[in-house]
Amino acid sequence: MAYTNGNGKFLVGIYDDDDVVLKAVVKVKEAGVRIHEVYTPFPIHGLDVVLGHPRTRLGIAAFLFALSGTITALLLTAYTERFDWPMIVGGKDPYSFPVYIPIIFELTVLLCALGMVGTFIISNGLGPTVKPLMFDLRTTDNKFAMAIDLSKNKLAEGDIENILKQSGAAEVNVKQF
Repeated sequence: MAYTNGNGKFLVGIYDDDDVVLKAVVKVKEAGVRIHEVYTPFPIHGLDVVLGHPRTRLGIAAFLFALSGTITALLLTAYTERFDWPMIVGGKDPYSFPVYIPIIFELTVLLCALGMVGTFIISNGLGPTVKPLMFDLRTTDNKFAMAIDLSKNKLAEGDIENILKQSGAAEVNVKQF
């Protein structure tokens, strides 16, 4: 979902089929038109590659959050068992690592999940005061929308509209924000 400060004129091509919109992206980009974004009701395999989105680095963030959870759990269990509340039962070692594997696993998963939720919210610019751009309500149901920011393209509005229609758009609308 895209977000804006409230100004901009977009040309929106509405498509009926996912294969058609995937081929249309290639045709529109070959014509020299910069595509703002494509909105779909479900993920389309390969669309991110065709649009030219870079490979995501979310895996690195997830690993770092999980690593911080593991380190926190190890330090917490070691401190608790050695210094804060040592329990020596039957002459066993005060810090028996295998006993704490479930705690370490759970804290790893918890901090990774919470960190990824925060990363998602921050990276997508979500918040209570942000108003999302909704190009067409039908993209949440059964339609596919290709949004083109007219201010970022050198071609005229009529030329871009013709390119969208030739690429298989069922309808082309102008949306002002």
